[in-house]
Amino acid sequence: MPWKGISDPYLIWLSEVILQQTRVDQGWNYFLKFKKQYPHISDLANAKEDDVLKLWEGLGYYSRARNLLAAARYVEQELNGIFPNNYTDILKLKGVGPYTAAAIASFAFGERKAVLDGNVYRVLSRCFGISTAIDSTKGKKEFEKLSDELIDAKKPALYNQAIMDFGAEICLPKNPRCSDCPLQNECYAYNADEIAQFPVKLKKLKKRTRHFNYFMFTDQKGNTLIRRRGKGDIWQGLYELPCVEAEAFLSKNAVKKNGIPGLWENHGVTFELNKIAERTHILTHQKIKAVLFELKIFKLPPINEFQEISINKLNNFAFPRLINLLLGN
Repeated sequence: MPWKGISDPYLIWLSEVILQQTRVDQGWNYFLKFKKQYPHISDLANAKEDDVLKLWEGLGYYSRARNLLAAARYVEQELNGIFPNNYTDILKLKGVGPYTAAAIASFAFGERKAVLDGNVYRVLSRCFGISTAIDSTKGKKEFEKLSDELIDAKKPALYNQAIMDFGAEICLPKNPRCSDCPLQNECYAYNADEIAQFPVKLKKLKKRTRHFNYFMFTDQKGNTLIRRRGKGDIWQGLYELPCVEAEAFLSKNAVKKNGIPGLWENHGVTFELNKIAERTHILTHQKIKAVLFELKIFKLPPINEFQEISINKLNNFAFPRLINLLLGN
C-alpha cells in the first residue's frame, strides 16, 4: 500500500482520513490522486473547497474532506506550516480523533501511543474475552487502557502496524484463520468456542428511509439548474439538481398536472417529462430512495437558490455519488 512505511505526518494523516469509513481498495487511488494534486500540506491549505470536494467525489462522508481542508489551513496559517509533532496537539486538528492522532504520533514521531481501529478491537476483545461493547464510552476507555499497557515502548510504530495487520490478515471478522494464529493457546474466544460473539457492539440504530425526487431541467439551449446544498443535512456543500423530498416518489401525472410541489408550479407551461433512473443509496443511518426525472422545457423556470449552467459543465461540479449514479456517471 502506498502509505506503508512513510514518515511524513501530512501523508500519514491524509491516508488515515481517506481510510475512515472507506475500504483500502477504494481509498488507494484517492490517496494517490490527493498526493499528486496536493503533495505538501501548504498545497492543500491553498486549495479551493470546490476543487477538494470534486477530487473527493465518490468517497462519501464529505465532512472528512471539509475537515481536512480546514485543518490544513489551520496548520498553514496558525502553525507556520509545521505539522504538530505529538498526540495532544495532533488531536486538536479539526476532524482528527484519538485513533488518527495515535497513528500519526506513533508512525511519524515514534510516540508511545496505541492505535485502536476495528482490527485492533477485534483482536483484543477475542484474545482477552472482553464483553464490554466497543462502541460504548466504557468500552472505549477499557480498550484504550489495555492498548496503552500492551504497546511496545521501544517500537510503538512497529507494534501498532503489526496488530492492525494481524487483525486484517489473521483475526478476520468472519472465518478467522485460527489455525495460523500464534495466539491460539492464549485466545479466550478460541478456547471458549465463542469467536463469533466478539467484539460486542451496541444495538444498531434503525435506518431512516427518505424519498428524493430529482429533476433534470433541460431547455432548448442545453442548460440546466443546480444548487449547492446548505448546512444541517447530508452532503453539505455539494451540488444537486432540483429536488423534492416526499413521503414517496411523485408520479409523472402528478408532476404534469400540478408542477413540482414546493419547488416550481406548472402554471400551464408545456413541457416533456421522462423518468430516466431510480436508485437506492445506503448511508450509515439513512436509506435514500431516489428517482430522476428529465424535464424538457422551452425556458428554464426561475427557482430560488439555483444557478443556470450548461449540461456539458456538470462534470465541473462535485455531486453526491447518488446523483452521479442517477446521471449514469
